Amino acid sequence: MTINEEEYMTLPKKFGDGKGAFKRPEQQFRNWISRDRQAEFPAEKDRYHLYVSYACPWAHRTLITRKLKGLEDIITFTVVHWDLRSRGWRFATPEEAEPEKNVTPDPLHPGFTHLRDVYFESKPDYDGRFTVPVLYDKKKKRIVSNESREIIRMLYYEFDHLLPREFAMVDLLPSELQDEIEDTSEWTYFGINDGVYKTGFSTTQESYDNNVKILFKSLDRAEQHLATSPGPYYFGENPTEADIRLYVTLIRFDIVYVQHFKCNIRDIRSGYPALHRWLRHCYWTNAAFRETTNFDHIKCHYTKSHRMINQGGITPAGPLPHILPLDG
Repeated sequence: MTINEEEYMTLPKKFGDGKGAFKRPEQQFRNWISRDRQAEFPAEKDRYHLYVSYACPWAHRTLITRKLKGLEDIITFTVVHWDLRSRGWRFATPEEAEPEKNVTPDPLHPGFTHLRDVYFESKPDYDGRFTVPVLYDKKKKRIVSNESREIIRMLYYEFDHLLPREFAMVDLLPSELQDEIEDTSEWTYFGINDGVYKTGFSTTQESYDNNVKILFKSLDRAEQHLATSPGPYYFGENPTEADIRLYVTLIRFDIVYVQHFKCNIRDIRSGYPALHRWLRHCYWTNAAFRETTNFDHIKCHYTKSHRMINQGGITPAGPLPHILPLDG
């Protein structure tokens, strides 16, 4: 989920508290895929399709989870173009397509040019925002869900009966860690995942000052945890939901949020050694994180779509490299 220029101009009225603060609205499609064959949306191979953006951290969660769980042959996906304007996310034209990266025209609806067309197909009177990710049922031709935190949890277990044992055994929310993960996910979302947006989209100095402090206090908290934990992942030897949720924000932090959203008290690579070590481990040692990260889409989307923040649409060259080597 990201925000376009038209929506930004009405933030205090539509999503804020009247004091220049950004408040994220709730999603409207909240159905659930189930392993129960009698369910409205039963888990089946090649029935469901993800519409995502490489630029959007919320959509990035679903791509990481899909790959960690070995669902590549079960759930197909399409990546929208990084350019987000007043009509919302659009599909790449044939001339812009990057088929090797799944950046293509909509393969399910040849006449659709924008993601909003998929929303109106499901609900002709839809009046919400046209966000990614979207989990779509190809059989019913309906959106199942556009809530990222619920989509990733569907992928954790509901398709396990269709997977080889090695992937069915991947547990991203193990019961012995569930309480800790739930608590971590809550404050990570409030302070970090949404914290960068609340900082960057503040329209008053007071709101910015409050939110940037909360953001960096939350980063300090994550740093303290990782500095004293055995690692290499957030809760030990294996990745969990905590890693997925934190990674999608931190991989964008130095290359976008520091300058574009004014999150510049410290950067990750020089200000947070434990977070930096963890981030590089996720990226360089796990293909689910590395191969779903597209730095070009991330940088172009934020800097060229948010003209209200960056009027000239200038994309900074650095920092280079986008991520340092594992031992750097």
